[in-house]
Formats: sequence, C-alpha cells, structure tokens
Amino acid sequence: MTTGNGQSRPELLDASDEQIDDAVTYADPLALRGLLYQLTGDESVAATKIGPVPGYVGGNLSFGLTDPADVDILRRRTARFLKDYRDSGAGPLGPGPRERLPRSLALAGGVDEVPAEDIELWVEELGLDPWARGLSWDADTPAPDPQRLQNFSVVIVGGGMGGLNVAAQLKHAGITFTLLEKNSGVGGTWYENRYPGARVDSPSRAYTHILGVTAETPSPWCSRDENQQYFNWFADEFGVREHIVFDTEVSTMTWDEDTSTWEVVARGPDGERVLRADAVISAVGLLSRPSIPHIDGMETFEGRAFHTARWPEDLDLAGKRFAVIGTGCSGVQLVPELAKLAGHVTVLQRTPQWLFEHTGYLSPFPDQVGWLDRNLPLHPHFMRFRTTWLLGPYQSGPLREIDPDFDDEFARSEVNKEIRDERVAFIRKKLASRPDLAEKMIPPHPPFSARPVQVDATYNLYDAIMRDDVTLVTDPIERITPTGVRTVDGTDHEVDVIVYATGFRANECLWPMDVIGRNGLSVHTLWQKDGPRAYIGTMLPGFPNLFLIYGPNMNPYGGLGVINHQEMVTRYLLDLAKELILTGKRTVEVTEEAYWRYNDQLDAREKHKIYMDPRANSYYRNDHGRSVTNCPFPGNEMWHRLRRPNHDDLVIG
Repeated sequence: MTTGNGQSRPELLDASDEQIDDAVTYADPLALRGLLYQLTGDESVAATKIGPVPGYVGGNLSFGLTDPADVDILRRRTARFLKDYRDSGAGPLGPGPRERLPRSLALAGGVDEVPAEDIELWVEELGLDPWARGLSWDADTPAPDPQRLQNFSVVIVGGGMGGLNVAAQLKHAGITFTLLEKNSGVGGTWYENRYPGARVDSPSRAYTHILGVTAETPSPWCSRDENQQYFNWFADEFGVREHIVFDTEVSTMTWDEDTSTWEVVARGPDGERVLRADAVISAVGLLSRPSIPHIDGMETFEGRAFHTARWPEDLDLAGKRFAVIGTGCSGVQLVPELAKLAGHVTVLQRTPQWLFEHTGYLSPFPDQVGWLDRNLPLHPHFMRFRTTWLLGPYQSGPLREIDPDFDDEFARSEVNKEIRDERVAFIRKKLASRPDLAEKMIPPHPPFSARPVQVDATYNLYDAIMRDDVTLVTDPIERITPTGVRTVDGTDHEVDVIVYATGFRANECLWPMDVIGRNGLSVHTLWQKDGPRAYIGTMLPGFPNLFLIYGPNMNPYGGLGVINHQEMVTRYLLDLAKELILTGKRTVEVTEEAYWRYNDQLDAREKHKIYMDPRANSYYRNDHGRSVTNCPFPGNEMWHRLRRPNHDDLVIG
C-alpha cells in the first residue's frame, strides 16, 4: 500500500497551537473519525456515537455525529495529534496498518462495518495507491519483452476526464498511445462550457481521479475555471499533453480484418490524417454534442443566438436583453449569474426541475480546509472517501428505486415522497411572496426521474426569477422572430441575444463518428433496434479491440460517480491489453450471447428505477422508452463486474 503522505510538512512546523485549533474546527467530523483512528488506533475515537442525519439530497438514510460533545472530542484529539506531530518534526508518515482500514472506513462512513465484499473498492477510493486502477508491471506481473510492449499501440479519442485518465494509465504501463482531441485544449465538456455560472454539480472531492486525490481542491463544488485548472494540471502532472493531437476530430474508425488493426481517420489543421492502432479507446463524453431544437423562424433572428456550450468569448453582456430557452442544469446555473450582468433576462421554461439546495455551493473552501489537506495526514484521502460514500450505493441507491406497493399521486416510494415534500417546501419558502411563481416551479414528475439539479441555498434560480429584471415565461414557444421570441399566447418577447440551454445529444453515443467493425458492420446498425448498448458499458460484439470509457448505460444512477466508473473500465481494458501483449494474441471481443445477456439483465433492473416514470421528459430515456445513458446497477455491483474480465464472455484470438 502506497500513499502520498510519506512526505515532510514544513508548513506544519511553523503552525501555532492557535492555528491548529482553528483549522480542525473546519474539518468534517466523520472524516476525522476515520483518519484519526487509522493513524492512531485510538479507541476513544471509535467510541463516538452516530445517529440519523439528513442525506446529501434529503431523505433519512444517512448517519453522522449528533452529539456536539463527540464532535468536540474528535477535534481535540486531532489537534493534539497535529501538535505532537509538529513537535516531532512533521516528517514522513505512513498510512497506518492495512488491516486497520476496514474499521477506519466504517467509522468514516458512519456504519458498523463496510460490506466485506466491497472493502477493496473503498480502499481504492481512498487513493492510497494512486495506480490501483491501472496496470503496473511488478513481481506478480513481470514486464513483457520491450519490443512487444512498444509494438502495441492505442488511439484514444477524447481528452476530457476519462481520456486523460486512460492516457496517464497507458503511459504508466509503458504502452504506446496517441490521444486525438477535437478542441484546442483538454477538459472535454469543461473546456467547451464557459457560460456564466458553469459549475460542477457533483461534490468536487468525488470529481477527481484517484491519481489526483492530493490535487488542490479550492471549492466544495468547483467552478468551470477551477475544473479546467484541474484538468490542465492533470495533463501536465502525468506527462500526457505531449501525446495529444489537438484540434483534430475523428470522422471514421474502421476495423481491418487482414491486419487486425483499426484505421482511424481524423481531420485537423493540416487536413486529413490516418492512424493505425491495435486498439481504440473512445473517451468521448456524454455531454459533448449540443442539442439545439428546431423552432420555426430560428434563421430569421437578427441578434446573436447560440447554445450554452458555445458561449462567445467576445460577448458584451451589459445592458443586453437575453432570452434563455431551457431550465435544465445549464439554464438553472446560467440564469442567476446572467441576471446580475445583463440588462434583462427572459426565462422560457418548458418543464421545471427539482432543485436541491446546499449551503456554500457557490463559495470556496475556507483557507483552513486547504491547510488541513496539506498538513493533516490522510485528510484529502478520507475527504474523498467520505464524499464518495455519501454518493454511494448504500445511501444514494435506495432513493431512486420504485416501490411497486407504494401508492401516491406524485411519488414512487416513501422516501421519494419525503424528498418531494422537502423540495416543495423549499420552493414555497423561497417563493413565499410569489405563490403564482411557486406553482410554476413544481415539476410534474417525481424527484430523480430526471436529473436532480444542485444549487446554492441562498441564491439560485428561485431568487433570480423574483428579480425585477428577470421574467419567467411558461407559455410554449410559437416561433423565433427577427427581434425575439413569440409565445403561443401571442406575446412577442423582444431580446438582443437568444441562449439555447437545451442540453446535449446524450442518447447518440459516438455520433457523429462512423465506426465500422467486422464484415462492414456499422455501430449505428448494431444499435438501430432501440438505441446504443454495450457489454458492461464498454465492449461491442463484432468490434474487436474497441473499448468505450463512458459508453452506453454508464452514467451512474444511485451509486458512485462518473469518474469511478471510468476508472473501473480503464483497469478492465488494461487487463485485456495486458493479455494481448503478453500472449501475442491480436484480438479480444465480447460474444453476442454475453452482450445480450448483460443487456437483458440491465433492462430487467431498470424497470424498477424512478427514471422510468412516464411523466419525466429528459435524456434519461430515449425515444424507445429505455435509458441509453443511466446505469441501473449500483456502483459496487459495477465494480465487481469490471474488476476482472470474465473470459467466458470473451473471444481472444
């Protein structure tokens, strides 16, 4: 077990007792509970008591410290530990005994024990071994002949979160690769989305790779610029930028049966180029291709019009009248910030969404939290674990299940009703002076049947629509006119700029690329029945040596996050690449039978998910009534499915 905590901390040597006492008051008590026990084995730490507390998005399935005296014990013990550590020279310190970790994790999670079968998953999430989800040549897996390793080549498509991670892992393993990125920089969706208010809606501690667990985390929910800073850091820290070809977009990928290689055709600044590789890894994002609706008269508008993901850098906001079409995640983030900068904002809403408030959503961490990350051993690791745990399968998953025996007009289970009641109360509280607006902001569908939107508790969309310079319009749009937007009631809303906050083509996996496998089979033909599918989210029958990092049904729904799934898939494909390299075999692909067996299981499981509620209209379900995006299996189950390849499901030749 390795860890980045084997380092000296000169900053701690200069810290006063008062500074230490102050810093620990900003720490998460349960994170302290786990890390302090791991470092010391102090049973008084383990003796602190837990009780039910509100969950990350409401409900009553979470546990935390409820007695202030217990919180005080943890803070005093942590301060004492830091002072003793300082006084001893603050030198390198290991992560504590491996056998102590299961109990330390349970203490940080607020449970009696972590399921034994999932311990390895959660130890990985701590990030003590940054290469745990990669390929390391060691005594157990001796490195192959250098020539054989050098001769195996990979093309990665996409330089966002998933592509950067797989690139770093390939470099660590010594495998030759080229990464093709259509944009001029890394970051994927974070490079493209620059609209005011753009911010991650997953807690940032859980939105970094285990390779980046000790990277600076400036905010609980990082802004677009902070996310982009992280991805640029990652590309440089792990030396992958030199392997990236920017401004180069892949148009076709074709399997060559004679050479058992992929031919990748891309177009960049110097025209068309052709690459050949033994394997292709698609790391194209779910939210990378804007969805722009067809509205009569769009071409006649005389002002500027664009999608949120194409925000112009030269746009002058002052005094401008804006129309924002759409109140999904992007619209909800944009409108409150745009209202502070523009002359007037008209919000055109088709369907309201459920908003989940968080105190400090728009604020950076206090300086003391960054100080703890740098000076309290294991603090960033246990904060990552703690945050991921709250989003994990045991607490998050049950919130999203349909209870077939529960009968309610608006909700699909008892906890779903509890959360809906909490959300409605929040709406009515925020809009107490405008009950007419409150009714317009209550969604017709149950919570979690469409994407839940995270917002700041103090200032969010509900506050914005009560401003004098913001108008909420819920009448449907009839057409776009040369001077604005006309709604079906005959009102012309005159504006200078139209912003389409209308989401992405999330259900069109790999589009607009054409991917041709064995016998000339197009991936779009494979998927023509009811939309994109994959075997455990990553492999397709008839497409050897092709892996999808963020493939169909890999958007976590009730258990862990996107980055966790991407790391699991990366290790899985590296295990298969290792086998090809060591054996000299050329191809690996999933069988047709295994592909459909997995997808039959997936279809059966998703029947019980709240996103199947017919009242919701979002990218969670496609035109065939199934989800192309969401993974109905909890994150721990996906970890087990992806932990090691099942050779009974594969053909290797």
